[in-house]
Amino acid sequence: MLTVIIDYDSGNLHSAEKAFQRMAAETNAGEVIVSTKPEDVTRADRIVLPGDGAFPACRKQLSDHRGIYEALEEAVINQGRPFMGICVGMQMLASMGHEYQDTDGFGWIKGHVRRIEPSDPALKVPHMGWNDLVIDSDHAVLKGVETGDHAYFVHSYHFVVDNAADRLAHCDYAGDITAIVGRDNLIGMQFHPEKSQAAGLRMIANFLSWAP
Repeated sequence: MLTVIIDYDSGNLHSAEKAFQRMAAETNAGEVIVSTKPEDVTRADRIVLPGDGAFPACRKQLSDHRGIYEALEEAVINQGRPFMGICVGMQMLASMGHEYQDTDGFGWIKGHVRRIEPSDPALKVPHMGWNDLVIDSDHAVLKGVETGDHAYFVHSYHFVVDNAADRLAHCDYAGDITAIVGRDNLIGMQFHPEKSQAAGLRMIANFLSWAP
């Protein structure tokens, strides 16, 4: 079994690499590598797309790495390989992002990525730090994770889904903020599971054994 974390020059992947490798070792889930190569994405059994920074820049980086997006679409959409998006990697699943300029996402989960606008003006944007998860729907990747478990967020934009069934969990930041989206073989987390201690490591371990 091979899990590939895609490196497309969008953030430091060291923490994610170490967390996934640790949980793979603990659960006998095979090899975890970080790669920029389309051929690695094509042969992967599971695929992780991280991302830090602005939506348009991340989307452009994916398009600029020749063959990466095409390999990702083939593996995830056509072959049905399990996929996890993290932070902006999760936002890429949306139909469109509205950060600085309107930018097409993958369109794999319908919805829009919009700026967080807290109803309480005392709350600052970006939404940064620990927040409680509220689980909306059961999912294999959330086994052992409960409402009230903490996750670590750093973001100024959030995923507003068109279909409420695609939102698996949210948090409260003077209003609902989507925390986890998912359908079929896709799951995305707005927070950083690799930095979310026990709950995050459990979700990573669950993903590494997930067979949608």
